[in-house]
Parts: sequence; structure tokens; C-alpha cells
Amino acid sequence: MQRLFESEEPSPDDELPDDAPLATRMRPATLDELVGQEQLLAHGSALRRAIEESRPHSMILHGPPGSGKTTLARLVARSSDAVFEEESAVAAGRAEVRAVIERARERLRNDPAHPRRTVFFLDEIHRFNKAQQDALLPAVEDGLITLIGATTENPYFSVNSALISRSRVYELEALGPDDVRVLLDRAVAAGHCGPAERVDEAALAFLAERSGGDARSALNALELACEAAGGGEAQVTLGHAEDAMQRRAILYDRQADRHYDTISAWIKATRGSDPDASLYYLAVMLEGGEDPRFIVRRMVILASEDIGNADPNALTVATGTAAAVEHVGLPECQFALAQAAIYLSLAPKSDAAKRAVFASREWVRERGAQDPPAYLRSSTRSDGGYDNPHRRPGHLSPQELKPDGATGARFYEPDDAEASLRERLADIRRARGLSDP
Repeated sequence: MQRLFESEEPSPDDELPDDAPLATRMRPATLDELVGQEQLLAHGSALRRAIEESRPHSMILHGPPGSGKTTLARLVARSSDAVFEEESAVAAGRAEVRAVIERARERLRNDPAHPRRTVFFLDEIHRFNKAQQDALLPAVEDGLITLIGATTENPYFSVNSALISRSRVYELEALGPDDVRVLLDRAVAAGHCGPAERVDEAALAFLAERSGGDARSALNALELACEAAGGGEAQVTLGHAEDAMQRRAILYDRQADRHYDTISAWIKATRGSDPDASLYYLAVMLEGGEDPRFIVRRMVILASEDIGNADPNALTVATGTAAAVEHVGLPECQFALAQAAIYLSLAPKSDAAKRAVFASREWVRERGAQDPPAYLRSSTRSDGGYDNPHRRPGHLSPQELKPDGATGARFYEPDDAEASLRERLADIRRARGLSDP
């Protein structure tokens, strides 16, 4: 029986258009062509054996940009003659996932004698929320698809534990300069920049060293350098390579990895109290045309998540900046964004509020919501037993304010950055007759 949609089946071997990026055209076609990741793909390793023996399994590939996650996923599909379905969690939703699963089901239903596997590669899997990730579980469990998720984030924090338990997690490392140089030399030798002797050694060395282990960035920068040098046999010099790498640095796709990687870097630099790094990543986003409203939303979140009551004014600064962005827009709002980035960087840091709300919600999830004491309910008469703290010395009452099942539970514990609040909380607990846990 002919396979359904056989002529349209996606395949890792699909012929690439001539104008595809150089990094895509140079993607390795076999394991032996893959550069780097020796810790995962050494001869005899579990992952290599699974690929060579056509035994694909669901996996999560965790590693930095340009380390080979997509390439490895395609090699898994190619080795097992599987249909390769690819989506990015940045753009895909439940409808796209359901369509992939339904196509996989149709392949099995229409050719049960010669079932063809479906490898579903989901890039940026951590961008899916819990419900979206959960939608994948039945298809993975039933063997309808072999899921390969790729992420630059720690999967143990960003991917559902249920999905991780049904997959193997493999960590890829950034390529070293020597690895990147191998890929650059291959591209030059294959004639993708004209005659091989056209490219100066200094240019190749620079690209290999300055790519940060990102093979995709290095190869695409080489392509830019070759274009900048012009046609014919004009030399591709170090200057061309430097200019190309600089252009790569500000090529900022607001819908793809760099968008999320840069805001992530800004958050971590600001959390780390480095105003210069915070301003650098802010500049990258502004130069790349990022929506300032997206930036300032992250500022508001950071003000509570990472600073909190260590400096309550940080939230006022962030929300004031949000108002400035709406009122004046670019280019003038860049000054407010810079002011806020500096303030948030230098503010004392505390995540006690974040930990407190997580702890309280986890408690409620595990034990359920319980009715408040009768004397706290809205229907309680004025003489129903409520002890108004305003009628007490110091405006403090010893009356229990949590439900019976939550008596003694503690969620908020101020840290060193909230020393004054910690002292006041201790005084309040003593005055109310509450002992330390």
C-alpha cells in the first residue's frame, strides 16, 4: 500500500534551496561528519548505538545555540528512516502539535504492514507551558511519535517532570574554536566562498575564535564576509570577517532564539548587579528593534521577582518606566529604560517574595483550600468573635488568622537583604505569642 502523502512527507534529506543559509547547507549528514559532542557520541556510547542500530527514543537535548541539537535530531530520524516533523515552540501551539500527532497516526493506520516512525523535533520546548507539554504525553507513551525536544534552558526546571521521565536528557556542550574551525574549513573547501585560497587564514582564525562555540553563527558570518568581499577572486580578509561578525551580533530576530536569549541575559545581568552588562544587553535589544514594551514588562517582573522588599521602590521605578514607554515611545523612552536598568542593577536583591508565593501555592495545591475561621468570614457579625487588632496595644492581636489546618505554616522568611523586615516580623510574632517553627 502506498504511504499517505508519500510525495509530501517531510524528510531530513529534503533538498535545500540554493539560498538557504550556509549553516543549513553545511549541516552534517552522518554521525562521522558531526563535530564535537564526543562525550555523547563516542564509539560504543548509548546514544551512538541507538542511532546506529536504528533504535530512536524520545529525548531532550539541552545545550547552547549552535551546538548541534537540530543536526543530532535529524541524524536520529535519518538513521531510522523516520519521517521528520519539525516545529518551534516559539510559534507553534496545541493545534500544530495535534496535527503532527494525527499525521503520525495516519501513517501507522494506512500502512500497518510497513509502519514508518515519526520523529517530532520540537525546538525551544521550554517555551511550551505545562498544558502544552502535557498534550504530548499520550502520543509519546503510545509510541505514536518519538519526541526530540531542544532547549537552551535547564530542562529539569523548564520541562515537565512527566515528560522528562519518558525521555532521556542529553547535555550538549558549546563547540571549541578548533571544532568550529573544522566546519569553516569544510565550507571553504566545498567552494561555498569561491576558490579556497580566496579566504585569508586570519579571517578563518578570527571567526573560529570569536563565534563563542556557535557553529551556526560562525558559518553564517563566513557567508556574510564572502558576500562583503564581492565576487570573483577578491580576498576575504580579517576586516571582512570582523565586519561580518559585528553584523551578526546585531542581527536580532524578535521571533526567534536571539530574542529570548538576549532578554534572558539582560535579566541575569541585572539580577547579578552589573549595570554595564545590563546596559549592554539593553543596547542589543534596542539596536535590534525590540519592542520597548516587551523590555519594560520584564523590568516590572524583575522588580518584584528579584528585588522585592529589599527595595520596594524598585517596583515604582519599573512601573513608572512602563508609563514613560507608553507616553513618549522611542527614541526618547530609551533614557527611561536606561535609568531603570541602572537602578534595578544597583538595587539590593531578594527573592523572598517569590519564594513565599511559591511556598504558599504549593501548600494549597497539596492540602487544598480550607475555610477561614468563622470570625474572619464576611458574614460574621461585629460581635462574632473577631479580635480587631486596632483595639489592642501595638495594634496586634494574638488571634489565629489561618484556618485550623494551616496553623503554624510559614511561607515568608525574609533574607539578609530584608533585615529590617526580618526584625519587624520577629517582633510581631513575639508580640502575638507565635513561637518560631
